[in-house]
Amino acid sequence: MTVVVEHATADDAPVISELIEEIEDYYGSRAAPPAAERVERVRELLFADHPAARVLLAREGGVTLGIACYSSIWPAVGVTCSLYLKELYVREPGRRKGTARLLMEALRQAARDTGCSRIEWTADRDNPVALKFYESLGARAQDGKVFYRVSVPPGGTGSAG
Repeated sequence: MTVVVEHATADDAPVISELIEEIEDYYGSRAAPPAAERVERVRELLFADHPAARVLLAREGGVTLGIACYSSIWPAVGVTCSLYLKELYVREPGRRKGTARLLMEALRQAARDTGCSRIEWTADRDNPVALKFYESLGARAQDGKVFYRVSVPPGGTGSAG
């Protein structure tokens, strides 16, 4: 069989939800809500009028092997957009079989199709397999940026002080 990569649709919300839970488990998080709530959130966030992101799914036959979640960010060089890869994940049956490479090729095509000037992403320093894979694609680690994160608690309006 052949692995096919295509954009997810609202019908894919359940499998996207499963993949997100697997990703949470992979990173040691237990923050995922119950399955029905996850599926509804996926539908709300990805398939509403203003989607938070887009999703590519890699499948072989009826089996979903991997996912790439991405968004556009602006501005980039020359008043263009960048395509930002937030998550690349391949399930065990698809690993070391070219599935991640196919997802990255589809991501590159999505960037071309939307006029993005580049693709950007982060990777964990303690994941040498991923780092080697990204380098094999011609990507180079960037030394000039520091990655920051701050949590935003739900609800509330914050303070101005």
